Amino acid sequence: MNSIIQSRRRRIKVLRRGMKNYTFGEKIDIYIGGAGNILLGKNENIRKETKMTTEKRLEKLERELAVAKRCNRRLLTIVAMTIGGLALVWILTKTTSTAYAQETEAVQKVIRANSFVLVDEKGKTRAVLGATKDGSGLYLLDENSKNRAGLSVNKYGSGLDLLDENGKNVIMLGVAENKPVLTLLDEKGKTRALLGVDKDGPGLSLWDENGKRRAALDVSKDVAQLSLDDEKGIRAMLSVLKDGPAGLNLLDENGKPRAGLTVLKDGLLLDLRDENGKKRVSLSVSKSGPALGLLNEKDEIVWSAP
Repeated sequence: MNSIIQSRRRRIKVLRRGMKNYTFGEKIDIYIGGAGNILLGKNENIRKETKMTTEKRLEKLERELAVAKRCNRRLLTIVAMTIGGLALVWILTKTTSTAYAQETEAVQKVIRANSFVLVDEKGKTRAVLGATKDGSGLYLLDENSKNRAGLSVNKYGSGLDLLDENGKNVIMLGVAENKPVLTLLDEKGKTRALLGVDKDGPGLSLWDENGKRRAALDVSKDVAQLSLDDEKGIRAMLSVLKDGPAGLNLLDENGKPRAGLTVLKDGLLLDLRDENGKKRVSLSVSKSGPALGLLNEKDEIVWSAP
């Protein structure tokens, strides 16, 4: 209430100050303009000012209305685009999820292909799984694209190969004709050791750097035997029979037996032979005592003791 009274007082003061510019009896108009402003003047001037003020207000309102319309159109466009985008995302998500679920359900059971290739973050091949008309295999490669391991199966059998950093086989484990074989190779690819099992039993063979066999160990049903070789062939053989006798045989460079030591159940026997493999000296020790015999080329005893 106080604010209204103060507003009226201010208007009366303005009215009094404005009337000082007019003579007594002169006809003037009082007009309360926009925003509560008091206008004094002659009728024509007041009308002009009133008209101009009204036109400006109308122009301002039109401009504000035009701006509001543009803002409304922009807002409606943004809302429509947002709603459309959300709808499109929902449709794509729903479609993709359905397709992925159907595809996953279909491929989880069986994946059929001729080969699979795995690569690292640099795009280099690190593993290959493949199948051809000759067989199938899994191959693993290092960071230098060198084959380091391979597992294969073909019509001849199955095998596992381990390779060094130069891509050369160093270990081969295979099964061929129902016979397992383990082969160890050197850096030149030459076989240095072979362990195998056949129908007669297991066997181990060792080779030198020239590819010559230097030692062999065989175990069969009736005998276990160790042989030592030079570059030409067997030079020594140690054998143990199933029923107990053990023997050591020494051979010359021509493969001829030259000395033999046999341990029997009842004693010991030593044989010495010539270059033709003929026994020439026989020394035995038994329960009855030692015995020595000398033989000729026809294997006849020419002297004995006792």
